[in-house]
Amino acid sequence: FKENRKDDIWLVDFYAPWCGHCKKLEPVWNEVGIEMKNMGSPVKVGKMDATSFSSIASEFGVRGYPTIKLLKGDLAYNYRGPRTKDDIIEFANRVAGSLIRPLPSQHMFEHVQKRHRVLFVYVGGESPLKEKYIEVASELIVYTYFFSASEDVLPEYVTLPELPAVVVFKDGTYFVYDEYEDGDLSSWINRERFQGYLNVDGFTLYELGDTGKLVVIAVIDEKNSSVEHTRLKSIIQEVARDYRDHFHRDFQFGHMDGNDYINSLLMDDLTVPTIVVLNTSNQQYFLPDRHIENTEDMVQFINDILDGTAEARGGDGLLQRIKRIIYDAKSTVMSVFKSSPLLGCFLFGLPLGVISIMCYGICTADTDGGVDEHEAAKKESSDRELTDEGSEEEQEEEKNGKHTELSDGELKQKDILEKKKD
Repeated sequence: FKENRKDDIWLVDFYAPWCGHCKKLEPVWNEVGIEMKNMGSPVKVGKMDATSFSSIASEFGVRGYPTIKLLKGDLAYNYRGPRTKDDIIEFANRVAGSLIRPLPSQHMFEHVQKRHRVLFVYVGGESPLKEKYIEVASELIVYTYFFSASEDVLPEYVTLPELPAVVVFKDGTYFVYDEYEDGDLSSWINRERFQGYLNVDGFTLYELGDTGKLVVIAVIDEKNSSVEHTRLKSIIQEVARDYRDHFHRDFQFGHMDGNDYINSLLMDDLTVPTIVVLNTSNQQYFLPDRHIENTEDMVQFINDILDGTAEARGGDGLLQRIKRIIYDAKSTVMSVFKSSPLLGCFLFGLPLGVISIMCYGICTADTDGGVDEHEAAKKESSDRELTDEGSEEEQEEEKNGKHTELSDGELKQKDILEKKKD
């Protein structure tokens, strides 16, 4: 494979046999291989045990499992999308094809526009802008398609201020790249590769972090058809559509179904429905300080964020990092016990039991040793006293002995006196 891989285009899944996510991907990957073969794609699909062939995995920069890469010549493109059959196949076909796809007719343009929600088109001849466009396309082809066309191929409603130009078609309209207002072409394409309003999930939120935009999210329950849920979603959609020129450079709009993911991300307990504005670059977030009744209230809230009067919560400071560690540890323990109580008791109960026994043994050993030393010292002291002064019986006998000797002397003296008297 290492010697001949450049002769073909390869879509490879680098996996580890023990990885749960890899096992979950395996049936999807088999479907990808079958469909790519049936559709006559030039892309060959394979998988490699990265633990057995670690040198090749290291050569391609594999750091986690599973890692999906499309290998095309000397280039290796990482796949970072959802792990579904359709998304993986769409990625393979996009990256394996031409970097810049020409649109030779209006009919072809209309066909492509119906298939893609976001469409980047270079209009004009050879220029430094085209060279930059090709350079950016080689980097961002993993995310979106890049096309080129002449001005007469574009729809009649498109008006370009000058040529050459780069145009993005999305949300039922189009926007022209302006170097002075939009800055670097790569940054502009990275920001504009999303629709103005999205159904946001964990993966999409992660991808939006590359845009540098704040994400305005209506957190709702899509199964709940109550007025409040639909009203907040409609307000966000109206702001995204009607105020695009004011906010599109700084904000991305969308809605999220349920609050489980956002709660774990923010380490907060957000009620549903609600509105939250998330800064993915530093984990700060903003909550409205008043009830959002209409579009005007939402616009005012966004302006408060822009001018710095809205209160920022969270962040990536030291206290928040410590809080994150504690929260993640707590969540991990809770998830283990919820999924498998017996396994949780074994994993956490056994080490705690061993540690408890060790602590008990250490404390008990110290206590007994202290008592023994105290008793030994007391006994030694007592022996020393007995050695110096003798026992109580010996002392009593000594006193009695002295008393006996004294009595005998007095008797002898008395006898002498009596004999003298006689």
